[in-house]
Amino acid sequence: MASSSVSFIIIIITTVLLPSLSSQLSDLFPSNNPPPFLGKHSHPIKQPNHHQQYHYETRYFSQPLDHFSFLDLPRFRQLYLINTEHWVGPSRSGPIFLYCGNEGDIEWFAVNTGFVWDIAPRFGAMILFPEHRYYGDSMPFGSKEEAYRNATTLSYLTAEQALADFAVLITNLKKNLSAEGCPVVLFGGSYGGMLAAWMRLKYPHIAIGALASSAPILQFEDIVPPETFYNIVSNSFKRESSSCFDTIKNSWNALTSEGQKEDGLKQLSKTFHLCQELTSVQGLSDWLDSAYSYLAMVNYPYPSNFLMPLPGHPIREVCKKIDGSPAGSSILEHIFNGVSVYYNYTGEVDCFQLDDDPHGMDGWNWQACTEMVMPMSSDRNTSMFPAYDWDYSAFREGCQEDFQVTPRPRWITTEFGGHDIEHVLKSFGSNIIFSNGLLDPWSGGSVLKNISETIIALITKEGAHHIDLRASSTEDPDWLVEQRATEIKLIQGWIDNYRKKMKATFEI
Repeated sequence: MASSSVSFIIIIITTVLLPSLSSQLSDLFPSNNPPPFLGKHSHPIKQPNHHQQYHYETRYFSQPLDHFSFLDLPRFRQLYLINTEHWVGPSRSGPIFLYCGNEGDIEWFAVNTGFVWDIAPRFGAMILFPEHRYYGDSMPFGSKEEAYRNATTLSYLTAEQALADFAVLITNLKKNLSAEGCPVVLFGGSYGGMLAAWMRLKYPHIAIGALASSAPILQFEDIVPPETFYNIVSNSFKRESSSCFDTIKNSWNALTSEGQKEDGLKQLSKTFHLCQELTSVQGLSDWLDSAYSYLAMVNYPYPSNFLMPLPGHPIREVCKKIDGSPAGSSILEHIFNGVSVYYNYTGEVDCFQLDDDPHGMDGWNWQACTEMVMPMSSDRNTSMFPAYDWDYSAFREGCQEDFQVTPRPRWITTEFGGHDIEHVLKSFGSNIIFSNGLLDPWSGGSVLKNISETIIALITKEGAHHIDLRASSTEDPDWLVEQRATEIKLIQGWIDNYRKKMKATFEI
């Protein structure tokens, strides 16, 4: 029997219900329930012929475990992908396009970042995809089991160490290729976009610019309202159908009520075609929340196979199924018909597995419990999700229980900035593109206006999660074609200015 192993993405949040809500909802959205990032959808590319249009060589680089101490610690092998097919070389200052690896297998991100591959030939660029430490095959201590053993072994999993990995790798590679004069342009989407922006700020002497797509660098304490993410998800459904929005909003009570009945969990398992019988409502609640959030992220205007095989405008199709369910269907049957567009659009799945543990020893869960603390909540008036407030105390307790660590919610903004971002970027930053589609729920945590002549925000009303980094297609709408053309023009400007400065310096 076919099954769908469901992945829940990777930003940890903590939640607590508003006191005025019914106690029936008290089991939904508990502390540390994670909303979506992309890493757990990433997977090794095992098929040798997969995405043959992208050719690359797989290499490894020996990295220090700790870039910020002088202890004699074991090193580890960092995997990276390289393509020099179109690189014009050091003699012509051929650029190097470096994608900042996300929280997952780098090959999955490489084959889903077609924009870099599409534009490399016109720039004569080398392509480099380094993998993020503690993900994929880039495991310290020899294996994932050892790397994830405890808080001591995981303590080297930080954004700062990852950026240092990228900096050391590209510096070493350029030296070995006698390419010290070749400009480096950074790319990244989602968490990778955050890393690209931060690397440009932290290592301006190493990279001349960064395209940070769907990069929520402001999704931290006291910067953006914590309800922003779920408000955007909810609005994406409401704009398609207010009745669809209302059905989803009312379904959480129905879900909890059904689960409290005798044999209610058995009936829910049957209604939602689960492979194993539920032991609580929470797993199903997470499964539904995950589907709605991912749908908002990949609400692309054309069919895609990024997270799941989906039609174009998938939220529209979900709402058609919810609103168009047969007369006499229960509210939960309406919901199942809708989410089946996400989990089973191909019709090949007979039953669904709810086997992901959000409290498991996952790399991103560790990062979210240490420095990547992103407050989130759900507003009872504007959200279609159960209402809850951000509760740092509960979040901290969950992290102490899961990892024996205490989060540092202010560290990221101390290390990279975030508060008063306009002044900071205008004073100390340059050559960063923040691209966002307003349908993407992470757009609310990104930079949405131009900061200076060189810190540019490219906003598309109908865009979703880093759609600009996807490969070009004949189905691309005009606004997406125009957005990419603007990005290419800006990147070309960075490279031209760099070469002019290098030429002037050489002539002196």
